[in-house]
Amino acid sequence: MLDLLPDLFDHYPSKLQLLPLEFKPYGGKRLFWGEIVIVKCFEDNSKVKEILAQDGQGKVLVVDGGGSLRRALLGDLIAQSALDNGWQGIVINGCVRDVARLNTFSLGVYALGAMPIKTEKLGQGQINVAVDMGGVMVTPGMMLYADENGIAVSDEMLNFAFLN
Repeated sequence: MLDLLPDLFDHYPSKLQLLPLEFKPYGGKRLFWGEIVIVKCFEDNSKVKEILAQDGQGKVLVVDGGGSLRRALLGDLIAQSALDNGWQGIVINGCVRDVARLNTFSLGVYALGAMPIKTEKLGQGQINVAVDMGGVMVTPGMMLYADENGIAVSDEMLNFAFLN
């Protein structure tokens, strides 16, 4: 399966909301889904590092970095931690760095852009709060579905056995 979202929108048009931000793929895994965990932070990835060091089986981290393009909220070391801890993917309203390395990981990573400058670690940010992602309210526990067609969220897990 290379495309998921077109079929999901065909079958569940009223249960999905497309995130309208222009995310670009940076991880080696372009199609993924999972239960949403949220970090809200601005130019400080301390909480991103903290969360991705925890078990992420079946989960996707949504990072609301306020759309900042001045600092990278994810690099290869934190992404490796996410991979080691079983996370399905990471979606960042902000930037990543180490993009050539990220592309070698079997991890879904979508972000607004690339920026080689890291953040300061000040321990700031919020975990599992509702965030506005381009006009779509995203809350912890929602489901996220991503592929190269876009990124969508749903209040519930959707069955896509019909794709077999």
